[in-house]
Amino acid sequence: MTRPEPTDVEYEVKNIDLIVSKSDAEGNITYVNPIFVKISGYSQASLLEKPHAILRHPDMPKAVFRYLWENIKEGRDVVAYVKNLCADGGYYWVLATVKMAKNPDGTFRNYMSTRRAISASAKERISALYKSLLDVEKSEGDEASWEAFKSYLSENGISNSESFNTFMKNLNK
Repeated sequence: MTRPEPTDVEYEVKNIDLIVSKSDAEGNITYVNPIFVKISGYSQASLLEKPHAILRHPDMPKAVFRYLWENIKEGRDVVAYVKNLCADGGYYWVLATVKMAKNPDGTFRNYMSTRRAISASAKERISALYKSLLDVEKSEGDEASWEAFKSYLSENGISNSESFNTFMKNLNK
């Protein structure tokens, strides 16, 4: 699948919208709900068995996804803001909650992500943070951006995934 060229067209995720997807251990999509299909502009068939990264907007710093994967692989839920790329090059912002689901015997089943609308103030604040991280990523590399992200977390008293999730949720008020 060819990635679309990003445009400045933003699609609104409404407060009533709940976008849901599931993926395997490698991040390949195994389920999407109808609202995911509608908002992303992709068909269900074109999303299934593809990596979630096909939706990654180039405005998203790699450090955010590194944080997400390091935590969910350890079974810790992550709440984070994500700017996704639509099939036509447009985009949409969401507050994503990503969790690891386990089988009754405790083994890995899948990752599940639910996404909701975000407030204008959260979008403004998180856009500024992501832009600064992306600027560091482009000028100094991925590791420097990761260090800048960890510094931001520390400066805001965020020491673990629980405090990170609380901070992210509180931005959306």
